[in-house]
Amino acid sequence: MDLKKAKKQAEKLRKEINLHDYRYYVLNEPTISDNEYDRVYKELVGLEKAFPELITADSPTRRIGGKPLSGFRSVTHSIKMLSLDNTYSEEEVRNFDERIQRMLGHEVSYEVTLKVDGVAVALVYKNGRLETGSTRGDGTTGDDVTQNIRTIRAVPLSLLTDDPEFMNIEVRAEVFLTRKNFDLINKQREEADEPLFVNPRNAAAGTLKLLDPKEVAKRNLDVFVHTVPTPLISKYNSHFQILKRLEKYGFRIIRHIRLCPTITEVMDEIEKWREKRSSLQFDVDGLVIKVDDPKLREQLGATIKSPRWAIAYKYPAVQLITKLLAIQLQVGRTGRITPVAVLAPVFLSGSTISRATLHNEDEIVRKDIRVGDDVIIEKGGEVIPKVVKVIKENRSGKEEPFRFPVTCPVCSEKIYRLPEEADWKCLNSSCPAQIKASILHFASRPAMDITGLGSSLVEQIVDKSLVESYDDLYDLNINSLVDLERMGPKSAQKIISSIEASKNKGFAIVLFALGIPGIGINASHLLTERFKDIDDIIDVKIEELSTIKGIGPVLAMNIKNYFNTSRNIKLINNLKKAGLMFKRTQITTKNTVFSGMTFIFTGELKTMTREQAQRKVRDKGGIVSNSISRNISLMVVGTFPGTKYAKAVSLGLKIINEKQFINILKED
Repeated sequence: MDLKKAKKQAEKLRKEINLHDYRYYVLNEPTISDNEYDRVYKELVGLEKAFPELITADSPTRRIGGKPLSGFRSVTHSIKMLSLDNTYSEEEVRNFDERIQRMLGHEVSYEVTLKVDGVAVALVYKNGRLETGSTRGDGTTGDDVTQNIRTIRAVPLSLLTDDPEFMNIEVRAEVFLTRKNFDLINKQREEADEPLFVNPRNAAAGTLKLLDPKEVAKRNLDVFVHTVPTPLISKYNSHFQILKRLEKYGFRIIRHIRLCPTITEVMDEIEKWREKRSSLQFDVDGLVIKVDDPKLREQLGATIKSPRWAIAYKYPAVQLITKLLAIQLQVGRTGRITPVAVLAPVFLSGSTISRATLHNEDEIVRKDIRVGDDVIIEKGGEVIPKVVKVIKENRSGKEEPFRFPVTCPVCSEKIYRLPEEADWKCLNSSCPAQIKASILHFASRPAMDITGLGSSLVEQIVDKSLVESYDDLYDLNINSLVDLERMGPKSAQKIISSIEASKNKGFAIVLFALGIPGIGINASHLLTERFKDIDDIIDVKIEELSTIKGIGPVLAMNIKNYFNTSRNIKLINNLKKAGLMFKRTQITTKNTVFSGMTFIFTGELKTMTREQAQRKVRDKGGIVSNSISRNISLMVVGTFPGTKYAKAVSLGLKIINEKQFINILKED
């Protein structure tokens, strides 16, 4: 085949594949078999291999490709990506309609769509081809995640039209995971002893931030297009009709979108989906209600944060009744004993719930929770299952109040509760439950970062008495691991190599890994900046510890109690012999740009991890805090800031963004 014929055939095959992708991933109406699709796809791959000059950026064969990125560049949105005002009140939805009518002087039609719980993105098309896909970020700038967006089969790489009004267009969309794919990802992570994602939205956000598109493709992200942010498509006076046109041109829109001429019909939609949403294959936490006419949207405008023409109604947490079958006690790393409700399994907000935390003894007493009770449960924030209340009128009379035992459920040693504390504790440092939890903390990524040492392996090495505390990890060898379940010579070698590599961790990391109650990574840095080695910390008087900014009397007491225990001193001596660093390698210069300043971080940073940013502050003489107070010198705010941001604003603290923070570092 000559080049001219090959070019013509390649163009034909691309159009055919794009059309089949549209029918399969957007319409869910495939017209050919998987085998036939594979034949057509392989023919295109063969042509592009034979004639590389025919390869185009929007070819279906280029969805997944390219080397892993080193990071994401920033993209400035042509139109700001605003967040929506939220409400849980139907009355406030009616008030929203009244405001719209008051501002416009007449009734309007509303576009009502499901509020899919995912990640907001902007997709920009130039000449009918996908040019950029970016995250919302702070609303003004986001991350360029085009390579990752291209892996989503429901995103058209080129539009199925030559309509000039749609060839250069920006659309807003929601990237999400179906519950099925979310469960599959978490199952794979559990098998690999990796931390589980808490919900599909969390997993989708994490997936979009992966640097390797090939890994993103394995997660099977999905997408719904929901908004065209400009009314530039002049012949349409209905955004609803624009979306219907987009669907014909290759975009996947939410099937259940509805045009409601009156607020009464909007309220009917709210009621309709209250229970029905749980039957969907993806998480929906409410409905989005928007004025349909794009020109009226322009007229209504927006506040600094939100459009005036839209509101999100969020459903209150779904509650269900189930039976409390038992109360089990879990022992944590510090000996804290947490009661857990074992429930008759029920399907709630996308997952089957069979357990829920009861927090502590006081919570059980306050709610009068008894084994055998019918209880109302819900997911706090649609994530964490909790027992809301007991249905006491359903009691048979056989239910008995729960009594905390006097001994540890794991090691049978006596347990204690201090007068001013809510928790019972096992003080036996040799308790197997505490040993396992302390090893997991020691080996975790923020601490010694020992790859492969997850919960299932820790269970085995403790139960088989290979390890009695985390200092014993440095006595392990390949022969001691190779015969364990799901372990072979290669896996054993990787773990031993990772244990050996952990000896290079700095003093502050090692101190944090010890698991001293209340001593996080920031407090560890405060201590290692003040004291040159572990012996200085062991010998320091509690009065001096208490005066260190960021430590205080409570943490000072925890530190002294830890080092006053002979078993812990023996453990540290063993770690010293193993070669771990218990002394400062360099002294921080006093006169640096952040000397005497206290920083706090909130939100996600784009150019570095939070740990890296905190380390830069410490390297330049600053202090990092986790708690908000008037003593904070600067707050650095990333995307998706938490509640600390609002508190910082109310306290009048100085707040800077990531770019300003980087500029300060560069100037220094």
